[in-house]
Amino acid sequence: MNRPKAFCAALTAVCALFLPAAVPSAAAVAQGTDGGPPRAGCDLKAGRTTLSVTSGGLQRTVLVHVPPRLEGHGHLPMVLNLHSSQSRALWQIAISQMEQTADREGFVLVAPQGAVTAGPGYRWNVPHVSEPGGPDDERFLSDTIDTLTRSGCADPRRVYATGYSGGARMVSQYACDHPGRLAAIAVVAGLRAGAPVKDASGTYLPDPSTCRPHRALPVLSFSGTADTVNPHNGGGFGYWGYGAETAQRRWAALNGCRLGPRTVQVTEHVSRVTHSACRRGARVSMYVIDGGGHTWPGSTIPLPPDSGPVNPEISANDVMWRFFAAEGRSRLS
Repeated sequence: MNRPKAFCAALTAVCALFLPAAVPSAAAVAQGTDGGPPRAGCDLKAGRTTLSVTSGGLQRTVLVHVPPRLEGHGHLPMVLNLHSSQSRALWQIAISQMEQTADREGFVLVAPQGAVTAGPGYRWNVPHVSEPGGPDDERFLSDTIDTLTRSGCADPRRVYATGYSGGARMVSQYACDHPGRLAAIAVVAGLRAGAPVKDASGTYLPDPSTCRPHRALPVLSFSGTADTVNPHNGGGFGYWGYGAETAQRRWAALNGCRLGPRTVQVTEHVSRVTHSACRRGARVSMYVIDGGGHTWPGSTIPLPPDSGPVNPEISANDVMWRFFAAEGRSRLS
């Protein structure tokens, strides 16, 4: 997603006010400076901390936010929040406004950052669609999860993931390849079910060989019908191809869902399409925003005009957390 320089500079200036000074290593978080065994509780301070996680021989940046009222508590739910292409972890935290949700609902927010330079920020090296030879970002996500769970900060049974645009595509592929590491995903403007491939008629479909999850995984997504970057009905750039509803149907098939799609009108411009009666109760739902752009529903942070309108009728954060919390309870029961 392209971002005007003025927008990036303004967002950077706002975010810089909240940057932490210290950058502890992942090893220090997991074991302490004495190199001892992992701690029983989370040792991160309340608020935002920048971690340096070693993955694939690279030092990678991860922003972590701990709710103030839960400082010192361990084994909290964890939500990974991946930025879009040409963006940064800090910008994604600002755009999604998810720190406020974490404080209210009581989960650890974790925002990893890509390493491939793209415009004023970074992009993810998504398997099957990005150029070969880049960093192994799936390994990076796994290393990030390991860092927070081994430190005692996060519960490995309640690790959830969201992402925006390119981050949504990265989360989708990670879910295809590592469904056992996640309890559920909920992505914005970028749900995928494998790389796009053309059939005999020239129609784009998900390539089944590139998404073979070994277990059912609950999937939630948000898609605007006026999204021109990742078009709801398909098309756009080569990495996109098939549309959001095709991706949803494929996840429903992968999860063995027997009922649906069932459509319910949620608000004037938002409908929810759900596939249910799935293996392990892993339902697949999509919020379709009529006239919505390539935006984060409910966000009050202004985006470039070419991103399209932001729908204020629902909050993506609230909807996805209710989804995550329900799935977390079912996995713990």
